[in-house]
Amino acid sequence: MKVLYDVVKSPCLTEKSNILQELQGTVVFKVNPRANKIEIKQAVENLFNVKVASVRTANMHGKRKRVGIKSVGMTSNWKKAYITLSEGEINFLDEL
Repeated sequence: MKVLYDVVKSPCLTEKSNILQELQGTVVFKVNPRANKIEIKQAVENLFNVKVASVRTANMHGKRKRVGIKSVGMTSNWKKAYITLSEGEINFLDEL
């Protein structure tokens, strides 16, 4: 089993994630690309002491970025997880 802090990297704070958090009780995290849904669920439950109802994941592809005048580089690929919390866990959202 991976260390909990290796699975969940950081919260993903975007306009879309804020809307999901307010309306559906869904929190979005950047996670390790090699982590599966079971590991993500266990890590969030142990780190934040909440009950997770479901986990959805999405692989995000890196973007092309210009480096200098002629060169073009790529940002890293990453993975995000949409974590839906159980009904009684809405108080957790205020702590993030």
